[in-house]
Amino acid sequence: MSTTNISCSFCASTNRIPSNRLVDGPKCGKCKNNLFQGKVIDLKAANIATTLNHNDIPVVVDCWAPWCGPCRSFAPTFEQAALDLEPNYRFAKLNTEQEQKVAGRWNIRSIPTLIVFQGGKEVARMSGALALGPLKQWLAQSV
Repeated sequence: MSTTNISCSFCASTNRIPSNRLVDGPKCGKCKNNLFQGKVIDLKAANIATTLNHNDIPVVVDCWAPWCGPCRSFAPTFEQAALDLEPNYRFAKLNTEQEQKVAGRWNIRSIPTLIVFQGGKEVARMSGALALGPLKQWLAQSV
């Protein structure tokens, strides 16, 4: 039986879940919180490595800033995608104002920028806000 590693967004523990049980509402073995809540994870310097490297599913990151109008208008779409597409993807947001070093390391030049990571490595990138349908289509083609 194959397993999938999923990091807990609450305690950062890595959980090995049978791959065919991802849709069954798995809980963290350490803190007992649900591993999938249909919510976007707030990325900080402290949890980036765990989030990107300890999830076997693709991690989709929205790089944004609070002053950015398109970023704010895209936020509900990104949140709906998290609700619709977990547990096939993990969704996270990076505030480029608060995490300027990470934004620089990732070479973020415009926002919003979406980056898909698989196994800790960037596999796809797109700048600009999308409607839900095109977002889902882009994700399906990216991984």
